This record gives sequence, C-alpha cells and structure tokens, in this order.
Amino acid sequence: MSAPSTKNSIPDHGAIAQYLTTACAAQQVRLNNIALLSGGAIQQNWQLDVDITGGPHAGVYTWVLRTDAPATVAASLPREREHAIISFAHAHGLLAPKPLFLCNDPAILGKPFFIMEKLPGVAAGHKVVRLPLDRAALARELAQAAARIHAIPLAQAHGALPFLKTYHARDVIKTCRDYLDIIDEPHPVLEWGLRWCERRAPAEEETTFVHRDFRTGNYLVHDGKLAGLLDWEFAALGNPLEDIGWICAKCWCFRHEHHIVGGVAELSDFIPAYEAASGRKVTDESLRYWQVMAHIRWAIIALQQAQRHLSGVEPSLELALTGKIVAELEWDVLQLTDKS
Repeated sequence: MSAPSTKNSIPDHGAIAQYLTTACAAQQVRLNNIALLSGGAIQQNWQLDVDITGGPHAGVYTWVLRTDAPATVAASLPREREHAIISFAHAHGLLAPKPLFLCNDPAILGKPFFIMEKLPGVAAGHKVVRLPLDRAALARELAQAAARIHAIPLAQAHGALPFLKTYHARDVIKTCRDYLDIIDEPHPVLEWGLRWCERRAPAEEETTFVHRDFRTGNYLVHDGKLAGLLDWEFAALGNPLEDIGWICAKCWCFRHEHHIVGGVAELSDFIPAYEAASGRKVTDESLRYWQVMAHIRWAIIALQQAQRHLSGVEPSLELALTGKIVAELEWDVLQLTDKS
C-alpha cells in the first residue's frame, strides 16, 4: 500500500481504487479524478470521481473522501465518530450526506478516512452570502433544519452515539478557560468575556442534540434552497440555543453584517421561524449571550488553528491568518458585552 500522504498531497489513486474495489465488491474501480475541495478548515475533503464496474455499486459517482489534516483541534471528533454521527443524522433526515464506507486501516492512506456521497450546491461562505437568494425563504429552511436537529429524542442520540459529550454554558466556559490557561500569551478580553458569560450563565438549561458548528460555510445552497448540512465533527449534547447564537454571530457573516443570520438573512426572518418550528422561545438576552459565547469559542479555535501552523507540523498561510482574526473577535466580544 501507499505511504502516508503529506500536507495536501493527493492521496494515492491506486490505494483508494484497490480499497474501493473490495468495499464495493466490484470487478474494477477507476478513479477519474481526485481533487482537494475548498473549506474543511480542520479536516481535508477530497472529491473522488469514481467509475465502478460490476457489483452492487456499479456506475459512475462523485463521492467525497474525508480524512484528518496533519494537525488537529482537540474538540474535533475522530473520523470514526464523525462517521457515526453523520450516519445517525442522515438516518434521521437531517440533510447530512449519506455515508458510504469507513476505513480505519492505516495501511491504506496512513490515517483513518470515510467516504460519503457528494451533495450538490455551494458551501463556501464568501460565495453563499453573494448568491441571488430568497433570503427569507432560506432563513426559514435553516430555522427548520436547526429545529429538526434539536428535536432528535435524547434517548436515541444516547443509544446510537454513547460517546457524545455534554456542553452546557459552564462546560463551554471551562473548556475555553482551560485552554487559555495553558497557552503562553495573555488574552484579557477573552478572560473578561468568559467571566461575563459565567456571571450570566443560565441556572437551568435544556439538553438536546446539537450540531455546534451550524453556520454559513457548513451548509449547501443549491438552486437557492438548503441542500445539505456539513461538518458534524463538533456535534454533542447541549443547549440548543448555542446553535442559534452560532449562526447569528457576526464572525460568521462573511462581511455581510447587515444580514446577521450567517450573512444571508435578518433575525426577523429566522428567529420566529425557529420558534415556530421548535416550540421554544429565543429571547434577546439569550441570543446575545450565545452570540458572545460564539465569538469567544471561535477565538479559542482560531488560536488553536494558529498553533497548528506555529508547531511546524502543518505550515499554512490560511491557518496563520486565522490566528490573526482573534483581535477582531475580541473587539466583537467587547461590543456585545458593553450593552449591559
């Protein structure tokens, strides 16, 4: 088999074709093309154009191979667990791609990977916010998609995904603070924001299945409609309003802050639709709380992304520049917390 692939090097065609020939019980598998897809800031996604001869999967397909980047972020789940989550989400009609094959054999590519169907549409945030859209209609679709995620019975999520962690407000605060305590640089604004959140943490919180990265950039728009939800690697159990605050955070507007819902819509198009679909109330206070938390949590992830670059394991201009947005996120935290 092939040697492990290096940063952004094309996975070995022969190794993947041989693996798929066995996995598909095929006579022959030919890979017509392998291309690195844009996005995937933490993991790598490769498009596979596959031609299968014989067996139950005979035909021509476009699939996606998802595998680990050279360096990781601690909160990101391993591929085996993400595969299980996507399988669960797809089975429950949550617009996740259909997963096909999971491989934990390091002899194939040197690291775990899974293969899933490729859904149609545009995901890149800077492109989605510029699409000619019925923005109110897309907002309603996003609201309904979030409500469906949060409606999954907890017993089913526990039973199918026993490894899921629970993140309520104080758990998120502790995780962020623990990271700030170990890095060798001060971030007093983030510390201030965490204390602000700690003092206002809800006394009681609902617990549901949550995506935890529900935002523009992680969903697909095709012909103006919501076509898929991507990147389930942070999924957990927790407060459903974390997902709502996340997509309504300025940092995910891609410079289209006039449309605060992911750069694509107004709050008036999204929040009432979510309330109607979910049966829960989103107050101005709770929304702002989770918007503050979103900026802090993204700042922590940005610091971790920068460390991937600085460690030398994965030198990358994109990762280095991600680390540079922390100051902007800190400014957003100060503006949000200055209102009370």
